Parts: sequence; C-alpha cells; structure tokens
Amino acid sequence: MENTSVKTYKDLIVWQRAMELVVEIYALTEQFPREEIYGLTSQMRRAAVSIPSNIAEGRSRGTKKDYRQFLIMAYSSGAELETQVEIAKRLLFGKKISYNKADSLLQEVMKMLNKMILTLGA
Repeated sequence: MENTSVKTYKDLIVWQRAMELVVEIYALTEQFPREEIYGLTSQMRRAAVSIPSNIAEGRSRGTKKDYRQFLIMAYSSGAELETQVEIAKRLLFGKKISYNKADSLLQEVMKMLNKMILTLGA
C-alpha cells in the first residue's frame, strides 16, 4: 500500500480520504438538531477526527507493529462512525442525500485500512 513516494502520513491516500471524511461529517452534523450538539453530533465528529489522527500517529511511529496497531484503532473508529451514521439515519437527522458522500468515503477508507492492516500483519 505504501511506496517510495510516501514521505509522510500526508502522502497517504487513506489519510487524505479520511480528512475528506471529517469535512463531510462536520457538514452532515451541522444539519442535526441543536440538542444533539453534545450527543450524537459530538460523538460522530470525534470518531471521524480519530481516523486520520490515528493514521498520522501510527505512520509517525518507528515500528511496523505500532503502525499496524494505530491503523487498527483508526479502523475501530471507522466502525464506531458507521454505527453512529446508521443511528442518525434511523433518527432521520439530516437530509438523506447528505449521507451519500460520507457513506462512500467511509467505505473507501475502511477498505483501505483493512488492506493496510492485513498487509502489515503478514
């Protein structure tokens, strides 16, 4: 998944897509009811921010083992976010169309993380 053109975590496509996901989640949660600011809105934003943050921290660590562990944490945050997005949909928060880009990015990031975790575990 990595090559010689990857110098820092910012060069990782998975980190770049995860950053796009954060922006989408912030935009989506802006539509949520005001009373959710300390509830689902806050939880979704924290889970989204955790994904690129863990990718960056893991990539900045010195060992393959540490890197893999942080990718696992990023993946776990993605799973948490998937669940929270589903809850928000079921509660009819936000516009249905607003979820499309977030769903697509989240699935893309999760697939990339899974592949990286499996590759580093080999």
